[in-house]
Amino acid sequence: MQEQTQEIKENNISSLEKKTRLNKEETKEEYFSIIRILQTDIPGNKKTLVGLTYIKGVSWAISNALCKILNLDPEKKILDLDKKEIKIIEDFLKNPQNLPEFLKNRRNEFETGEDSHLVGAELDMKKEFDIRRLKKIRSYRGLRHAFGHPTRGQRTRSHFRAKGKKKAIGVKTKKVGKKG
Repeated sequence: MQEQTQEIKENNISSLEKKTRLNKEETKEEYFSIIRILQTDIPGNKKTLVGLTYIKGVSWAISNALCKILNLDPEKKILDLDKKEIKIIEDFLKNPQNLPEFLKNRRNEFETGEDSHLVGAELDMKKEFDIRRLKKIRSYRGLRHAFGHPTRGQRTRSHFRAKGKKKAIGVKTKKVGKKG
């Protein structure tokens, strides 16, 4: 009798172990760290070339140029970069010296006339100030921004109609009259 109860307990324990193993396998996920470069969270499992494009203002071309100029391995995971390499990347992006002129995003800047490259919040601020300046001087592009119209010459007959309540503007519908 005691042997049977002990056998049942062992079976219950083994079935519980099997269930917990299955649950662990089902919920097993790949955990990775997040690395912060220039106020941008980058998943640690990404390669350097891909991970740098998460930063606003850094394109694939700039990321590739950065890896070549700083002699970084583009296939290396972001998580494997040490603090010294991350500091070098941040310093380069804040002040890109050897970056070719055609890759910079602020060529012939309005105020200074110099070429520069902005990333992150600086890029957003400059863009907002540029739009505000265009609106203030009442240029064609500024007026298009102010009215919420497209600024780069797109056709507006069939697109860019929904404003406010998402109701189409300028579309005629038939009125149904009452009979009788």
